[in-house]
Amino acid sequence: MMDALTFVVAGAFAMATPLMLAALGELVTERSGVLNLSVEGMMAIAAAIAFMTTHDTGSFLLGFAAGGVSGLLLSVVFALLVLVFLANQVVAGLAVGILGLGLSALLARSYEGMTILPMGKITIPILSDLPLVGPILFRQDVMVYLAIGSAITLAWFLFKTKRGLVLRVVGENPQAAHSIGLRPIRVRFIAVLFGGLMAGLGGAYVSIVLTPLWSQGMIAGRGWIAVALVVFACWRPIRLTVGAYLFGVVLLLDLAIQALGLSIPSVILTCMPYALTIVVLTIVSSDASRIRLNAPVSLGENFRPAN
Repeated sequence: MMDALTFVVAGAFAMATPLMLAALGELVTERSGVLNLSVEGMMAIAAAIAFMTTHDTGSFLLGFAAGGVSGLLLSVVFALLVLVFLANQVVAGLAVGILGLGLSALLARSYEGMTILPMGKITIPILSDLPLVGPILFRQDVMVYLAIGSAITLAWFLFKTKRGLVLRVVGENPQAAHSIGLRPIRVRFIAVLFGGLMAGLGGAYVSIVLTPLWSQGMIAGRGWIAVALVVFACWRPIRLTVGAYLFGVVLLLDLAIQALGLSIPSVILTCMPYALTIVVLTIVSSDASRIRLNAPVSLGENFRPAN
């Protein structure tokens, strides 16, 4: 029983990491007033490029770099559509997301079923040998700690720095920000690129660390869960971290319940993360006042400077 608990909680950190990375990027994007629904596609193309790079070079560092850059490049397409050509953000996001999914399947078609060696974990002497806590907190891969550090850094950036304030002002009222000399389009462009980079890192983590093999469709809705996490967290990084670990535990329930010998149909367990996503969004959306208080006022609205 204790071994199963340790497995689930320790594994939840890894399962939550791609969700955290992608959701933190989406949080910054939405804080600037841009709704990006192409996260799934950005994660998918990044997963494909990262796997191909790592498989051919043997370097995880190059794999993550390639994945991050591929997500960033796809975000450039989205940014041009919504910030330069003023396309509808929902439609553009869905279109770019489909593009990313299609490209991932096309580019990595010849790699289907191939595997790579898993990335090693960081073992902290003495601490990693502690009962229960050791395997959970002190025996993880470097990206797990990077995701946690990113959440803390982003919370500090948004609420303790001048640039973070500028980002939030642009998300609340881009016209007012423009009138006092700020550049909303540039701020939003940078925010979208950051979101694409983080989605790319999240996608890369899925294919070269979490499940070190290539299979079409392996992102499996994680991009949509990341978007839901931002709403669940009320656009706050620390709450987002808690939500990501909650989803991480749910994603591992299938294996944990099998380890305990319980007879629950696997189909039901596989559906649980997505059912939880629907439940969370339903609960959060039912409190309209809470959303109005926390959501960026201009979220989803294109900005055109007034003459």
